[in-house]
Amino acid sequence: MITRSDDYIEYCRETATHARDLHDLALRGRDKKEITRLIHEHIVEAVEPGREDDVVDIGCGDGTLLRMARERGVRSAIGFLATEEEVALVRRTGLDVRQALTHQLPLADASASVVVCNSVLLIVPRELIPASLREISRIAKPGGRIFIGEIPCAAQADPTPQFTSRRETLSFLYRNRGLRAWFGMLRRMAWWQITGKPAVIHEGTAISFFAAPEEFIAMAGNAGLEIVRYWQSDYPKSRNNYLFRKPG
Repeated sequence: MITRSDDYIEYCRETATHARDLHDLALRGRDKKEITRLIHEHIVEAVEPGREDDVVDIGCGDGTLLRMARERGVRSAIGFLATEEEVALVRRTGLDVRQALTHQLPLADASASVVVCNSVLLIVPRELIPASLREISRIAKPGGRIFIGEIPCAAQADPTPQFTSRRETLSFLYRNRGLRAWFGMLRRMAWWQITGKPAVIHEGTAISFFAAPEEFIAMAGNAGLEIVRYWQSDYPKSRNNYLFRKPG
């Protein structure tokens, strides 16, 4: 019997533990490096980090945006990740990365002139969204630019099939994900058998938060952020990107 968990923090921890490439931490898939690069290039175009900026990337993944910010000569660039396992991997590249969750950011008030939070809030429980937006607003300097990206505008069905048997799970992975994914799951099943641990698959595909533009802009406004503009995400098209500023 296999059970499934939508605990995203455990999913991030498991991904870091089994990562074969730093890009695995971007959580887009191993064949999506070019998409990751293009997305972050567009974010840089939106927030225009420069030499006087202090940049914070909440949910910095493999550190792509932090490296781009450094190349532009920013004063500082700090990234946050959900687990210490992820942090340990990215720190090896020399980046300033720390563990934190969106609703509890260990930074002083008005620390960042640029705040980026891309493809993160969609997996935060809805009840924590107001606190997360208040934290983003709190750490932003007056006049700061805030990019919040990939917010689904409507409920979305989880695309990952749920199987209860090991045979069904392995069959699906072989047909749809290839031999490497099949073998990886087979090894995991063997580990469960040897150690006596429960058979739990941590999936990262469930969406916890979605909002129509009007609702999300209102939520951000209640947290002290002012909308500059919003637009449809390049990938995937079913989500929106938002650029805010901190008044003052």
